[in-house]
Amino acid sequence: MKILAFSGSTRKQSYNSQLIAVAATLAKNAGAEVTLLNFADYELPLYNQDLETESGLPENCLKLKEIFKAHEGLLISSPEYNSAITPLLLNTFDWISRSSGAQDPGLSAFKDKKCSLLSASPGQLGGLRSLVFLKMFLGNIGVTVLPVQFALGNAHEAFNDSGLLINPTVEKKVSSVVNDLVKSLS
Repeated sequence: MKILAFSGSTRKQSYNSQLIAVAATLAKNAGAEVTLLNFADYELPLYNQDLETESGLPENCLKLKEIFKAHEGLLISSPEYNSAITPLLLNTFDWISRSSGAQDPGLSAFKDKKCSLLSASPGQLGGLRSLVFLKMFLGNIGVTVLPVQFALGNAHEAFNDSGLLINPTVEKKVSSVVNDLVKSLS
């Protein structure tokens, strides 16, 4: 089973990037083949249909579409921006949901995907509101979002200097989300 793990943030020292790195390690330990993706390596312009019409899909979009297609599962850690997902995450999904021709219909990168969700925030809710939005959005584009999710509150206190979770109870909750995804792909 192949899982694509990524954060909706490109900020250095992002709590969500730290959380997805922990989750990716747990998924590997559970027997999955995991690709940890950083969207900073695949910059995309703001989605604009006129740009798409004039120039086609950007090269990084085409690369991301192929990466998504090569994986059965998605493991996402989403920051919360004004009770929703980040513009980075939405823009990336907007681009890769587009068709690149008859052999690649729109939404093909999301076809038959299963997904588990995480979030992290310094606030008490841990970015939980972004997960509500993300679950609805992904469901609308055909992704099966699994019910077990976890929002890490007080994330600024949750990691040690090596980026590992300090609290074993929190790690068990993350592991539960990861194991749910791994089990659904088996």
